[in-house]
Amino acid sequence: MNEIERRRTFAIISHPDAGKTTLTEKLLLFGGQIQVAGAVKSNKIKKTATSDWMEIEKQRGISVTTSVMEFDYDDYKVNILDTPGHQDFAEDTFRTLTAVDSAIIVVDSAKGVETQTRKLMTVCRMRKTPVIIFINKMDREGKDPFDLLDELENELQIKVRPLSWPINQGQRFKGVYNIYEEKLDLFTPDKQKVTEKVEVNINSDELEAHVGNDDAEKLRMDLELVDGVYPKFDVNTYLDAEVAPVFFGSALNNFGVKELLDCFVKIAPSPRPTKAEERMVQPEEPKFSGFIFKITANIDPNHRSCIAFCKVCSGKFVRNAPYLHIRQNKTLRFSSPTQFMAQKKSTIDEAYPGDIVGLPDNGIFKIGDTLTEGEKIHFRGLPSFSPEMFKYIENADPMKTKQLQKGIEQLMDEGVAQLFVNQFNGRKIIGTVGQLQFEVIQYRLENEYNAKCRWEPLSLYKACWIESDDPAQLEAFKKRKFQFMAKDREGRDVFLADSNYVLQMAQNDFEHIKFHFTSEF
Repeated sequence: MNEIERRRTFAIISHPDAGKTTLTEKLLLFGGQIQVAGAVKSNKIKKTATSDWMEIEKQRGISVTTSVMEFDYDDYKVNILDTPGHQDFAEDTFRTLTAVDSAIIVVDSAKGVETQTRKLMTVCRMRKTPVIIFINKMDREGKDPFDLLDELENELQIKVRPLSWPINQGQRFKGVYNIYEEKLDLFTPDKQKVTEKVEVNINSDELEAHVGNDDAEKLRMDLELVDGVYPKFDVNTYLDAEVAPVFFGSALNNFGVKELLDCFVKIAPSPRPTKAEERMVQPEEPKFSGFIFKITANIDPNHRSCIAFCKVCSGKFVRNAPYLHIRQNKTLRFSSPTQFMAQKKSTIDEAYPGDIVGLPDNGIFKIGDTLTEGEKIHFRGLPSFSPEMFKYIENADPMKTKQLQKGIEQLMDEGVAQLFVNQFNGRKIIGTVGQLQFEVIQYRLENEYNAKCRWEPLSLYKACWIESDDPAQLEAFKKRKFQFMAKDREGRDVFLADSNYVLQMAQNDFEHIKFHFTSEF
């Protein structure tokens, strides 16, 4: 029970460029996992963010895949999942949200709530995931804090409660008052050091000495207003995902991050029950169970190995113990399970609920697989969405056919994109959620598998999975739509509609056929 209560597993989510990766870096700095934070932006220094380890991430300065990092802080064990903000990789982020107990949303103080943040918040609302909001970049000119809070409530449809308050912003930014601990934090811009805390009685003259007369007066008025407008902070409303605590700061300048972390480890939930198809699984059950939510190829480019990430849901995971792989009905033992610090990994002997364990994968796992000590249960809720962009993939170098084949296979296992084979002409079609994924696939095939591919245009509207209780009608449909039928990797029938009109007509003409837009049904 102690081990379970120490665990804090959370994801950091936001719109691209709000500062997720920078915030992750600073959290690791406090956790003592890295000594110097890699300046995410600077190209002069050959340092990049710890969590962006893929070659393509370093070149573009964006995160392409979710990375897993863990560290100890005070008496807590913190597992962070840094997710890609770019909408082209939203699927990876949605899956990550199934494996965490809470989330931190990063918002840019100048831009406010952006589209991707809204979408991710919808997923948190569906799953009742508690969220904390960090308003970043206070050292730049931005919106008024009260306007920002109103915008958060309207756009994210959740009540907010500030637990720290900024003293001015931009050039005149002097620090934040920590409402949760009732301390004043003064700001000195420094990317490597941590700022000092001053204990100040808000109503005494000490405040003027630190921040000047005008700011002191404004701070007192603001705080009165905050207490008047927002209800007292209650941990239970946060845990029930009804209220989001809000912190202000600047991740790049290391400011306001420690306040966020100190409060987070105290109030965030420890691992929660996980819903399986058969029943609710409690974390304190004695028997181990877990599910695979992500697969990554080539974490170590020298070994071409795949790693499957398993979230421990209950019991204790022990190295070399026999576990049942439900889908294949096989018993497996893992001699070298690992824990991660982005791509650096170390072998572990045991793991507890809330932990993320890396299991070596030679093609036996798929996203969504369940492992248990023998009980047949299935964890659900890891959808693949219907792709919106399609291209034919062709081999550009006939000498490297095998490499291309292997590369496509491993990248599809990762869930980067989906592969369909057209039954009319036997050509391979790759479907993705965004344009950027095609570039990532091409780049990784060339750099990691030494295979070249080229894309050929294909205009399709949507791919949907079809099934029916009426075999005759299914056959008739397949015959009529022969040119637009494909199979996915599991051999299921997929209809490739080339326009919205065609899709609607098909749905009207064939009433007994079900059309699915996610691969889970």
